[in-house]
Amino acid sequence: MGIIDFVKGGVREMMVARPDDMKHLIVYKHPDGNIPMYARLTVDLDESAVFFKSGSPPTVGALPPGRYPLSTENIPFLNHFITSFTGGNIFQAEVFFVKSQPIRNLTFGGQMMSMRDPELDVRVTPRAYGTYSMLVVDPIRFIIGYTGQAAEGDNEQITAWLRQRMFQGLGKTLAGFLQSGQTTFMDLGGVAPDLAAAMARDCPDFSDIGVRILEIGELKISVSPEDQARIDQLQDQMAQAKLKARMAKVGISQAEAEAQQRQFEIDQAGGYQSYAVGRAMVGAGEGMAKGGDGGGMAAIGAQMAVGMGMAGWMQHAAPAQPVAAPPAVGGKVTCPKCSAQVPTGKFCQECGGALAAAPAKRFCTACGNELGTAKFCSNCGGQAASA
Repeated sequence: MGIIDFVKGGVREMMVARPDDMKHLIVYKHPDGNIPMYARLTVDLDESAVFFKSGSPPTVGALPPGRYPLSTENIPFLNHFITSFTGGNIFQAEVFFVKSQPIRNLTFGGQMMSMRDPELDVRVTPRAYGTYSMLVVDPIRFIIGYTGQAAEGDNEQITAWLRQRMFQGLGKTLAGFLQSGQTTFMDLGGVAPDLAAAMARDCPDFSDIGVRILEIGELKISVSPEDQARIDQLQDQMAQAKLKARMAKVGISQAEAEAQQRQFEIDQAGGYQSYAVGRAMVGAGEGMAKGGDGGGMAAIGAQMAVGMGMAGWMQHAAPAQPVAAPPAVGGKVTCPKCSAQVPTGKFCQECGGALAAAPAKRFCTACGNELGTAKFCSNCGGQAASA
């Protein structure tokens, strides 16, 4: 190697920074793994520098934005990266520059893990599409997870790794929604905003690698045509089962109504029977009070038998007619034909039937005193005469 190459190599080794043409990369790895003591490290304002050495566990350390002379005096964690065979003049470490500003409009799309819908009892494989924004909040965790997962200096490899994490997180969050009853595969479209918000709020698959999801936009979740056909079929079967259940419930309600109607008729029939028996007992009592033929209990039994017969006839006959009210007082009488309460007179003003004539008043022929039913006047002893 010529003197010019040595000088160029020495300058490169003494200055550790991200080149301008690599500013767009999420992660940039410095090409040299052997860094001399007192080399100058430059970390831009929108990134962090992570020193990494593989092992179990790995050795790591991070520096925020700034300019640093690399020495163990001002950066103590560099002691873990000194190699003894060089006399302590060389750090052996992989240096990664990690973007610490939000990275937006990253896309994802593809098939998620298979999961079961507890309501439909069917297992399907959903698909998800959308965009998201992220921020590396823990560069050490990010590099530990990143090492061995993505090619150096390739954003596509890094975003592919992040997409894998995105689908894992979406799958877990959606499975939680299904198990808690917040959604089913029948209404995935309506739950997309809530699912996106839950992912942005808490996505453990990204927290494990030191990344926070800032936003998930335009999230769309669907299933394959074959799975959709199975879901539609099961949904139709559930709808038919619910319809049959409602019809059966209506049938039970109708039967209850009919049973209540029959009970009402039975109760009414019992009322007619009690009425007939009561009337028979009243009639028997009246006969005994008037000194009837002395039939005693035999007469009462006959009356009750007649009453029971009447009750049976009334139970099976047409609905009973209203019982006529007794004649009303106050100048009104009961029409013997239509049972209406009408003023006294010769004919009923409701049906035209003849009314019973009022008894004629009687007066004393001598003094004119009204006698009622008496034959002689109590005032003068005169004989009664009709008006």
